Amino acid sequence: MKKTLCALLVALFAAAPVVHADETAAQLPRIPLEASVEGKLSELKLSELGEAFSSRASPAEEAAAPESSMLSRAGDRIGAVLERALDFLGVRYKRGGAAPETGFDCSGFVRHVYAETLGLLLPHNAKAIAQQGQRIDKDELKPGDLVFFNTMRRAFSHVGIYLGDNLFIHAPRAGQRVRIEDLTERYWSRRFNGARRIQP
Repeated sequence: MKKTLCALLVALFAAAPVVHADETAAQLPRIPLEASVEGKLSELKLSELGEAFSSRASPAEEAAAPESSMLSRAGDRIGAVLERALDFLGVRYKRGGAAPETGFDCSGFVRHVYAETLGLLLPHNAKAIAQQGQRIDKDELKPGDLVFFNTMRRAFSHVGIYLGDNLFIHAPRAGQRVRIEDLTERYWSRRFNGARRIQP
């Protein structure tokens, strides 16, 4: 399953045009696909995607180590967030969209994933989501954290879910589909606004 997920991501990423995101239909400039992004995607270690992809402890082991069990459950929750987000690769963008059947905008995508996996009801607005959770620095990013960008000359106008290894998944602009991008690309690195860690 792990190899299949990575292969699927590489295929989808290579086939889809590079896009930039917003919650509006504004046309943003295109940038060329960097070979390093595709390479990162194919080499992405699933250990970077949280402990949920590792084998779970048995009930006896969990009982013997309650602290370890708590960490394992936290890893399971983050793993569920990431797996569910990846399930929506290829879903079309729709301004104001909040469901896979009709399409997502960036905040609708994040809201839907967090509601389904963690039972958290986040606002349907990137700036409002940025008011939630714990503020973290870029070098503290962990899989499942939320990353924010200034794509409309205003802070926190776009949001995505961090996957690890500088990659994040998001619902891009009108005419495009949910996809993965690289934080180190010039477009995203220049517009990075900050990150938040949302904990259930």
